[in-house]
Amino acid sequence: MKRITDFELIEKEDFGNAVLLRLRSQEPLPDIEPGQFAQVQINDSPTTYLRRPISIHDVDRDRREISLLIQKVGEGTRHLAALECGSTVNMVYPLGHGYTMPSVTEKVLLVGGGVGIAPLFYLAKRMAQLGVKPALLLCGKTKGDLPRLEEYQKVGEVYVTTEDGSCGEKGITTAHSLWKELQFDRLYVCGPKRMMHAVADIAKIRDIECEVSLENLMACGLGACLCCVEDTVDGHVCVCKEGPVFNIRRLKW
Repeated sequence: MKRITDFELIEKEDFGNAVLLRLRSQEPLPDIEPGQFAQVQINDSPTTYLRRPISIHDVDRDRREISLLIQKVGEGTRHLAALECGSTVNMVYPLGHGYTMPSVTEKVLLVGGGVGIAPLFYLAKRMAQLGVKPALLLCGKTKGDLPRLEEYQKVGEVYVTTEDGSCGEKGITTAHSLWKELQFDRLYVCGPKRMMHAVADIAKIRDIECEVSLENLMACGLGACLCCVEDTVDGHVCVCKEGPVFNIRRLKW
């Protein structure tokens, strides 16, 4: 059920390249699937006219709280990062379709690159609650691209790779040693498109179920503006409405 709700910013943690916003609603939260997102309103910015699509990083329904892990990449996200505690943040949420939950017998790997690690925390947390302990491969150019590693380690077995070798193994995502050492039944991926393509290729070769979260340019988040259209085996679809999560078998990759 989609809602338009005002949230209060109750906690902010700055990581340099990214910021964590913890937001509380006066209303009970609806069911939220891992992988869904919110369209966040940007107030008092003369150059930001549209809401910004932000992945939902974590959910605490008992406290009526949603957390957003936001990378500072433009005027809109920098404005959000500058908000003070007590500020009001209006969101349309939860939007899109999220990831498919695995069975308790499946061995799963969550792969995140850069800001693509954001939705994987809530996904791993939900899996852990279901009795599935996921492995997570978190990737960035440097250690600074991978905030909250200690929190991810609480919900899964974490592997890290950075291009400069400042944390974990040095190299690109698909070069990490775990691809040789471990076998998986399902892959869940979010990050740069080039990285997701590379992981999808591994999944196809090894016949592993794989879901990816696309980050196409979005304006409305409701399937009306057609900014985020993706060509699939079922024809052209709006990523914000049909996705953002897709099984790679639906994509013409």
